[in-house]
Amino acid sequence: MTGSRTRLSSPYDTDARWAAKGDDLYWNGYKVHITETCEPPDPAPGGDPDSDPGGEDPRGEDADPGGERPNIIVGVATTDATVPDAKMTEKIHSTLAARELLPAEHYLDSGYPSAALVVDSLHRWGITLVTPLLADQSHQAKAGAGYDRASFTIDFDTRQASCPQGKTSTWWNPVTQRGTAAIVIKFAGDTCRDCPVRRHCTRSVSPRIGRQLTVPPREVHDAQLAARTTQDTKDWQARYAVRAGVEGTIRQAVAVTGTRRARYRGLPKTQLEHIYSAVALTLIRLHAYWNGNALDRTRTSHLTRLEHALAA
Repeated sequence: MTGSRTRLSSPYDTDARWAAKGDDLYWNGYKVHITETCEPPDPAPGGDPDSDPGGEDPRGEDADPGGERPNIIVGVATTDATVPDAKMTEKIHSTLAARELLPAEHYLDSGYPSAALVVDSLHRWGITLVTPLLADQSHQAKAGAGYDRASFTIDFDTRQASCPQGKTSTWWNPVTQRGTAAIVIKFAGDTCRDCPVRRHCTRSVSPRIGRQLTVPPREVHDAQLAARTTQDTKDWQARYAVRAGVEGTIRQAVAVTGTRRARYRGLPKTQLEHIYSAVALTLIRLHAYWNGNALDRTRTSHLTRLEHALAA
């Protein structure tokens, strides 16, 4: 059988691919990944030009900018539709580094990171990823009942795990699963056989098999645990709200430049189209800023516009 990455989906465009997202979104074509600035608002005209990472203000000393600075699109990457978002995170960072545009903090959709990428990005690029990590996918966590992985205490020094009943594991084995380092931890069958809460811990019906856990290495495990703990707090959610701006950018790209429909065939031409679209959006924002016009930050529905027109 041929994988979806190599299966042709169009006789006219051999680079296009079918992809799906969720249960109801399907398309044939490409993906575009947009990176933009998300600096805090700076409405003060004539501010200190040294605070601008771009250097000297090209508009001169008498410039009077119109309100907060616009977000500028600094990166555009196009792939065929089957490439997972997580595969692009490192490539995006590498491209930004080559252009000396790496951010100190990178706000990402949950499809782009993993706990390992959180650690690697900090070590390699000095970037703090601000992003929700996917929740535990075990059946206990999904059901909201029983003992999920977070219920166990993992001691990397003694190479043991302790369950909520105070029992300890007997097997600790570092492995590589699908190219990723992991640790498989097992509890002995004798340990779990007569446990009064066994049904809350494992679905195995064999008395010879105890609970098994798979955890990442220590640094990744700690980063994952910390991220999942903090991302449910109000402070973290308020901090992450800055990423909402890129959703407006995508909406603007669709409404203004028709980004969701490729005008050309082939990945190189489609990527060029996306780059030109990003340039157009940036020029629209700069034009509004330089001419003192308010930036369009939110979407106004057709019904709301009709109400405003009738009220006028």
